[in-house]
Amino acid sequence: MSDSRYIIPKPDNEPVLSYAPGTPEREEVKKALKDLRSKELDIPMIINGKEVRTGDRKRIFPPHDIQHTLGYYHQGGEKEVHMAIEAALEAKQSWMELDWGERASIFLKAADMLAGPYRAKMNAATMLGQSKNVHQAEIDAACELIDFYRFNVKYLEEIYEMQPNSSPQQWNSIEWRPLEGFIFALTPFNFTSIAGNLQTSAAMMGNTIVWKPSKTQVYSAAVIMEVLMEAGLPHGVINMIFSPGPVTADIVLDHPDFAGIHFTGSTGVFHSIWEKIGKNIKKYKSYPRIVGETGGKDFVFVHESANMKQVITALTRGAFEYQGQKCSAASRAYIPRSKWQEIKEGLENDLVSITMGPPEDFRNFINAVIDESAFDSLSGAIEKANAAPDAEVIIGGNYDKSKGYFIEPTVILTTNPKFFSMEEELFGPILTVYLYDEDKYEETLRLCDQTSIYALTGAVFAKDRVAVVIADKILRFAAGNFYINDKPTGAVVGQQPFGGARGSGTNDKAGSLINLMRWVSPRTIKENFNPPIDYSYPFLDEE
Repeated sequence: MSDSRYIIPKPDNEPVLSYAPGTPEREEVKKALKDLRSKELDIPMIINGKEVRTGDRKRIFPPHDIQHTLGYYHQGGEKEVHMAIEAALEAKQSWMELDWGERASIFLKAADMLAGPYRAKMNAATMLGQSKNVHQAEIDAACELIDFYRFNVKYLEEIYEMQPNSSPQQWNSIEWRPLEGFIFALTPFNFTSIAGNLQTSAAMMGNTIVWKPSKTQVYSAAVIMEVLMEAGLPHGVINMIFSPGPVTADIVLDHPDFAGIHFTGSTGVFHSIWEKIGKNIKKYKSYPRIVGETGGKDFVFVHESANMKQVITALTRGAFEYQGQKCSAASRAYIPRSKWQEIKEGLENDLVSITMGPPEDFRNFINAVIDESAFDSLSGAIEKANAAPDAEVIIGGNYDKSKGYFIEPTVILTTNPKFFSMEEELFGPILTVYLYDEDKYEETLRLCDQTSIYALTGAVFAKDRVAVVIADKILRFAAGNFYINDKPTGAVVGQQPFGGARGSGTNDKAGSLINLMRWVSPRTIKENFNPPIDYSYPFLDEE
């Protein structure tokens, strides 16, 4: 097979199933939920293809039902981090020498497994472990992860086909080498698909990985690892560890074979990682690749010509789906003063009809935030707004952690465009609204651009095309993913490559060829078929 030229099937985005009453997918996922709730899992780390248990077990429970135990994971320490690095380095040679089509086949198989026999289990694990309703789990844990695997393999093929021109009597080529050393993947809780993409996108390119998932995403991370191993991933290529963040980072970032990090998480953590890499730069064999997607303070900017019903739906979905725990979630809105009453009434009608509770009850639109730390931070932000003279909580604002970490969808109205909740990422179901005078459209657009350190996603709503063009120009650097008459969430692999700049990360666009290019180090090779045998050139000849 290594003598074959591989042609990867053209990928299509995985269809999103409805889970409407009476559908087979609804029955299957409910069965999977019941099955997972009926048992307590014992989740080991996976290092060099082997299960590693330390006996230091940490309890896993649904954020919406904190009394229920889903299982335990085995926390690692320094020993397990070193083991994972050694396993990755040991597996490197055979993995990078494996024909690229053979590597690709593993991830194509994993995609089909997720689309078929593992779909219900992956969604159920995400629903229980991360408190996502079935629709949010479906578009994330199933569809987006399937898309990452299928589209990234196609991008892999396209990269390898990128070759230079050759002049007569010579042959030029580029070898797309993996990076020298190992890659560290540090993944977040909020998207199972991101947790399944950050390590595999680098692995596809011939790299081997030390992967540390978020401690609040271990439950579905274990399913990802199960799928990859069932799909034929060789031992040591991806090593999943559950060691504490500071312990892991100190060892990984101090290692001379550290070749790069693929990260999604908070801006503060990314800053500290970059700082450690800078201090250790002389220790490394090569300059490490630093790829990160961090925070967001994503905006919806409404022009007076917009369709207000569309705006209301975009705000409700964009701000409150998955409890606002999306780096792309709408968290600040700029609304014309004359349109506010209509929008306010629409939001009130939407939010009074929304139910909040466990995701196992499919009637619930809102579920719990991820953990107690998030709950305390968000409830604290609501109380800070309640006490502020220049802001008012006008919708929602209630919270309760007696049974689970529930924060009610909350809308804050402020007269201060630099109010803390207009600038700071809160990462929860809190939307802050600022009203502007219609004759100050461009001035307020500039204010929007200058308000936050982040530049991840943003949206403008307007029928007036001139207003759209003005917003597009003024907000050019305010968002890496810019939406016109659409909510600022829901980027689709292969359609809207995702990432932002400024304080939002390195903008290396997950779900695109751009991202995979970061995990290779090209070598240019020139072969001369007829080398010269005389040093002299024609210009040296006499007249």
